[in-house]
Amino acid sequence: MKFEKTFYVILSGILITAFLLITYVFPTGASLGAKTSSVKKIYYVDNISNAHQKVIDAFNKKYEGQIEVEAINLSFDKFSTNERKELLARYLRNKSDRIDVFAVDQIWVPRFAKWAVPLSPYYGLKEREKLLPCVLKTCMCSDSLMAYPLYLDITHLYYRDDILKKFPNYSELRKKLDSSITWEELSALAKKYPSKKNLLYIFQADNYEGLICSFFEMMANSNRSFYKNDTLYLSESAFKKVLEQLKQIIYSDKISPEKVLGLKENESIDFFLQNEGLSVRGWTSSKGRATTSEYEEIMKNLRRAPTPHFAGGKPASAFGGWNLMVSKFSTNVSEAVKFINFFAGEESQKIMYKEGGYLPVLNIFFDEKKEHASENIFANNSELNFYKSLMQQGVHRPFFKQYTVVSDILADAIHAALEQEVSVDAAIKTAFEKIRKAGIIVRKSD
Repeated sequence: MKFEKTFYVILSGILITAFLLITYVFPTGASLGAKTSSVKKIYYVDNISNAHQKVIDAFNKKYEGQIEVEAINLSFDKFSTNERKELLARYLRNKSDRIDVFAVDQIWVPRFAKWAVPLSPYYGLKEREKLLPCVLKTCMCSDSLMAYPLYLDITHLYYRDDILKKFPNYSELRKKLDSSITWEELSALAKKYPSKKNLLYIFQADNYEGLICSFFEMMANSNRSFYKNDTLYLSESAFKKVLEQLKQIIYSDKISPEKVLGLKENESIDFFLQNEGLSVRGWTSSKGRATTSEYEEIMKNLRRAPTPHFAGGKPASAFGGWNLMVSKFSTNVSEAVKFINFFAGEESQKIMYKEGGYLPVLNIFFDEKKEHASENIFANNSELNFYKSLMQQGVHRPFFKQYTVVSDILADAIHAALEQEVSVDAAIKTAFEKIRKAGIIVRKSD
């Protein structure tokens, strides 16, 4: 399996390079014999959804004859976040000017900063104050603005109200779900109403970044401080509690099916929709996955709720989202910044939210003052109010340069324990040893 993934990433890198050579280096038939065009072409690498493309088209129309954005689609259907990270890093190491703007998981900013243009000169205090504090924080690196936010994501549950109504204690269960049900309550529910499919809670447990988001989210139930500067703080007892709980919900409590061990974001949403699951842990942007006519009836019964938490602890939602960076090797920096400005503008943010369910990054969309309501649909918007409440319990993953190394180590160890290849204690020991061996300061905070 690992060989297949490695081969696929290498092959994908070759295909992307070939695409760039064809579209950027070699002239098209239309341009043969013609004068060199004065249009500046910007290459933008991201997962290109319909919402993204609509914004790109609007930008190209506005700047027709001046700037043209060419999108390179690293689709989430084909690439995991980890695979996208490695593809981008491999390409930027070559110091090529064939990429101008690229999207990064907000937690990658410190890693990619060495390949990016500092954006502080382009965005002063006035522009930064327009941004949600939780997204602005992810754009900073060594007191410099190295990225600009594209959209915010935050974890929560989607649950099917029509399936919940089949339980005798529907009203009580809905109240618990809507206020964040505890793991202990989910366990009791699974024992009281056993199911062969174990579909009470679907989550992403493949060996990748999504699993680590669940891990830190659950760690945050009792301890929200994971790092300071370049030091990682991990409570060994909390680590063990979380890992044992993840195993428990799959094997002993049977809240989740073993199938989750191979699921990432899109796959988990598809599995949830196709198998009549009660709930799925997802992101704000996951909802767009279910907007096809095939799932029209399900959508009518889909509700949102906070993620589960440990009894006696506090609910927590992991912050996610994607930021835009400008390659330091780009020869079109000013045009790239214009594109980012356009994407981060109010009208584009509306398109991203309406068309794709991507949460805006601007304060104005969450401002309760009527005079600041940008449109009627955003005033008193229950969905945005729900996400605003989740932000109060939002938790960031450790934000430092070597985070991706830590994430890969933790994902390997946690997944091995969930696959029952190693014991929980052995997985934790291995994780701590590898993190230290990588030169990262880690302190057991017990």
